[in-house]
Amino acid sequence: MKKLLFSAAFLAYLLPAFAQDNTVSSAEDSDPRAKAILDEIRQRFESLESLGADFTLDITFPEEPTESQKGKIAKQGDKFRMSMASQTVISDGETLWMIFDHNKEVQINNMPDEAEMGGMVLSPESLLNFYDHGDFAYFITGEAREAGQVVQQIEFKPMDRNAEYTKLRMNVSKASKDVVSVTAFGRDGSRYKLSLDSLVPNKRFPAGHFAFNKADYPDYYVEDLRE
Repeated sequence: MKKLLFSAAFLAYLLPAFAQDNTVSSAEDSDPRAKAILDEIRQRFESLESLGADFTLDITFPEEPTESQKGKIAKQGDKFRMSMASQTVISDGETLWMIFDHNKEVQINNMPDEAEMGGMVLSPESLLNFYDHGDFAYFITGEAREAGQVVQQIEFKPMDRNAEYTKLRMNVSKASKDVVSVTAFGRDGSRYKLSLDSLVPNKRFPAGHFAFNKADYPDYYVEDLRE
């Protein structure tokens, strides 16, 4: 499931003074300019009835070649479906199905609330609100070019010194305010970069797209872990 973690990305602007002198010590030190951008992204995201997106997840470990995986995200209200490599996560808003193709197994759980996720980003909403729980200080660090456009870089510093990552970066298109990529930097030198390759707002999905159909997985072992 670690490979389903949505992590950080690049962006731009002038490095704030509190970042330059390394005085960031709490979430209250966050840059209000960065908060304004993030609030705009969230408002636009929440205004959509549904969306579909293709993404690329690049995983890099020290002294190893980067592993790239393609995936898809679909969202409609509280429902979502995310697939990548040999695993799929489906939620109808109440139940969570985790499908593992490599060992032909399906795990069924009640959909956890945010506190129970333990930092694991499972849903599209989590990509946009992970910073909003007092666990990060964030600030604009500059501008760069990515995917043929100018992006603003927002860097997130975890307040928990025991966090698995040292920082997160989010790249946001300066023109459209769309999230371009998110990257997480692990304490072990690993790096996870998620790039949004395409985004279709208010996309229509077929009936049953956000529910598990046992007939589609006839040889899979299904374990129901709901209480």
